Amino acid sequence: MKISRELKIGAFGIVTLALFIISVNFIKGKDLFNRNRTFYAVYDATSGIQEAASVTVSGLEVGKVTDMRFLTKNSKKVLIELTISNKVFIPSKSVARITSLDLLGTKNIEIIFSDANTEALDGDTLVGGSQLSLQEEVNKQVAPIKLKAENLLSSLDTMVTVLQSVFNADTRKNITASFLSIRSTLSNLESTTYNLDTLVYGQKKRLERIMFNVESITENFRKNDENISNILTNFSLLSDTLAKANLAGTLKNVNIVLSRVEAITTKINNGEGTIGMLVNDQKLYDNLNKSASQLNALIEDMKLNPYRYVNISVFPPSKKRMIYTEPVK
Repeated sequence: MKISRELKIGAFGIVTLALFIISVNFIKGKDLFNRNRTFYAVYDATSGIQEAASVTVSGLEVGKVTDMRFLTKNSKKVLIELTISNKVFIPSKSVARITSLDLLGTKNIEIIFSDANTEALDGDTLVGGSQLSLQEEVNKQVAPIKLKAENLLSSLDTMVTVLQSVFNADTRKNITASFLSIRSTLSNLESTTYNLDTLVYGQKKRLERIMFNVESITENFRKNDENISNILTNFSLLSDTLAKANLAGTLKNVNIVLSRVEAITTKINNGEGTIGMLVNDQKLYDNLNKSASQLNALIEDMKLNPYRYVNISVFPPSKKRMIYTEPVK
């Protein structure tokens, strides 16, 4: 049976089309000859993942990314289709995390198993997750350092501004003058130290005598330690005796006596009483002096002429002798 040319061309076209479809699906990660499982995962962004990217479990490739599309028409979330060709047991609620394979930013999806005992069924949706890229990790680590560096630069700028405003021409002159004053002070201090050394050296023998005397005094104190202890004991006993004495009552009585003396003195100054009148009345004082003078004259006359006052003689004295005469002063 002879096959027509048209049939050959048709068969060739069908085979070519089939091979093309198989190739395209193979590139997408779909194997038309194996029974595959399909899972889905929802992400906020693709994070650089591409179709036909590998899907791994513990580093072993088990499938491919076969489709990527928005979850809904008005949604910004991305739905990624995962075709698993391996018969590996995938627990439900496992995480499909987008990770970086190398420094160039090649992405894949790694399935991280959950603790569930049930297996995820064909068509289930896994938990989407994303791992930060190396650049993002570096940016995350560098961002705080960058912020601190910026703050440090700002502080340095402020400090430089303050230093420029503080260390102006007048301030620099004052600082120079201060250093000159410090240098002069150090020079004076050096001179004073030299003079002090000279003085100490010149008075060395005198200082030795003073130290010898101090040592002798200390030795005397040591030898008379017992006597000093007795003196301190006597002082202690005296203080105890004074503490036991009724000093408060004595001082109170003394205060009372002083108050009375003060009252008497006040009365005398005011001319009250005999003593007050005697002290303050000049006429009375003169009369008393006059009376005392006359009394002294009378006593003197009695000593000189006792017969005028006591007469025990048989013959009375003459009238001439009985006449009173003023005693010679």
